[in-house]
Amino acid sequence: MLDGLLGSQSVQKILLFLFVNGKCYGTQLQRQLNTSLTPVQKALLRLEKGGVVMSYYEGKTRLYQFDPGYPLLEELELLLKKAYTLLPAHEKKDFFVTKDDTKRQDGKVLLSLWKKLGEVRRLTFNAKSRSKDGWNGKGKGEVVVTREKDSVLLFAERGSWHGKQGEVCFSNTFRWTLDQRAGVISLEHLRRGPDHPVFLFHLAPSSSSSLASVDSHLCGSDAYFGKIFYEKQYLRLNWRVIGPRKNEEIDYYYL
Repeated sequence: MLDGLLGSQSVQKILLFLFVNGKCYGTQLQRQLNTSLTPVQKALLRLEKGGVVMSYYEGKTRLYQFDPGYPLLEELELLLKKAYTLLPAHEKKDFFVTKDDTKRQDGKVLLSLWKKLGEVRRLTFNAKSRSKDGWNGKGKGEVVVTREKDSVLLFAERGSWHGKQGEVCFSNTFRWTLDQRAGVISLEHLRRGPDHPVFLFHLAPSSSSSLASVDSHLCGSDAYFGKIFYEKQYLRLNWRVIGPRKNEEIDYYYL
């Protein structure tokens, strides 16, 4: 879609990938985008020389992200958001990281996170938007967990949200379902009641301490992705929402 403007399909894929995920490394792009490593490395070098991206090391891994000092970054992200929303639904999920290279024991990760979900009692969250009229603010609340079965948990969440419009109360009900045979935990929103759930996504182990959505949830033209990270003191559920009028990231901290 942006080939004619950017002059390279590799550059287009890298920029879209960075827009969705925030950072990347070479072999990750090679695997995720099903392409060879050489054009990916050349494209990353070209983008870094042009000041569009910057690189840094975490251990021995060289990571890339958008350079915050790039003078056209805001305009570039608006263009990438538009390009992403115009992609066919089956292509949107290709740009979201679902797995990394960490060797892991999927069953152990799944059960550890499931145990932690059952212990949740409260939440806090931060929302940040890259669009002018998006979600920005902080919230906190209580979570009442009901165990319907050994494999089904209901989260009844109530609290308050503080944004530019002031304080707003919220309430949500989510249903988490463990499927050990399939190796996933599914997440549903019960805004229409328990008999008419809105399915969000399946979460599968993506590292030794995280699960990621297997596919994106599409709501109209908006795409929703999710990752949940297992920390010692809390669970962090990261939401990424991209659509014609949305470019948001929300971090839920379940304690």
